[in-house]
Amino acid sequence: MAPARALRLLVLHGPNLNVLGTREPAVYGRVTLAELDARVRAHAQRRGVHAVCRQSNHEGQLVDWLQAARREGFGAVVLNAGALTHYSVALRDAIAAIEVPVIEVHLSNVHAREPFRHHSMIAAVVRGQIAGFGVTSYLLGIDAALELGGGAPPPPRPARSRARR
Repeated sequence: MAPARALRLLVLHGPNLNVLGTREPAVYGRVTLAELDARVRAHAQRRGVHAVCRQSNHEGQLVDWLQAARREGFGAVVLNAGALTHYSVALRDAIAAIEVPVIEVHLSNVHAREPFRHHSMIAAVVRGQIAGFGVTSYLLGIDAALELGGGAPPPPRPARSRARR
């Protein structure tokens, strides 16, 4: 369990990342999701950050987690949206709607693969994209988030006054 004052970072894995280690190892490597998460948490801990890792094969669950990131005290999100990267307007809109910075990461070099993988629906609304470095893409994503000041808890939103008419 993280200390109460630890900086918090959310790491989200999208569809099919639960089968890492066995899914196309020539493309994605042999590291399992559990091993990837352990490396991510260790890397974050060395930098004084508590990383929470979550995976879902469901677009709506990823949207829910993105929308809740600020409320749950996360200062940044490192996101591998998997195939949703290439067609999910819902994820794009969720990222655009939140104030927490999001770093897009990919294990493989999506720009050296099939043409449909060259376009990212979320690229225009994330702070940056890191691809092609395997597990290191996630670690670089953590470092980028911290450079942006994204490990710190977001400041509370100012109260909005509600004027009556």
